[in-house]
Amino acid sequence: MLELKAETLTAEAFAPFGDVIDARTADWFPINAGRTRRHHDLAKVETLGEGARTLISVFVSQPVEIPLELDFLERHPLGSQAFMPLHEERFVVVVAPPGDEIDPAEVRAFVTDGRQGVNYRAGTWHAIQSVLEREGEFLVVDRGGEGNNCDEYPLSIQVVL
Repeated sequence: MLELKAETLTAEAFAPFGDVIDARTADWFPINAGRTRRHHDLAKVETLGEGARTLISVFVSQPVEIPLELDFLERHPLGSQAFMPLHEERFVVVVAPPGDEIDPAEVRAFVTDGRQGVNYRAGTWHAIQSVLEREGEFLVVDRGGEGNNCDEYPLSIQVVL
């Protein structure tokens, strides 16, 4: 079993896998007569393949127990997938670089601070949604359309905080 200690999520550490979505660290400009700050273009949305379209969904996830034990990672080869907590839910992020196989030495785990979201690049291996402490609601932006956009890779992982 691969054992991982979850790291603090930072944009630099997560860069090989996608984007950290965090308005607190992003530039902004005023809109709506100055009453709204627009934190613009926080993540690259990827929708690959014929007939692809962008989906916006809300996922409601039940909390996991720590240590978190996982049996597989999944990837979406035809599009990115973004998760943004709606109520400051902390969650665990487990990722591995794109490729046909996963090298256990390249698997990483992160824990968010509750105000950060993530955007997995197309093909990035990642764990299922793993919210901590309480039920979580997440705004999810990903790809819809034809084609197989979900692969699973068996891998035994244990994550501690």
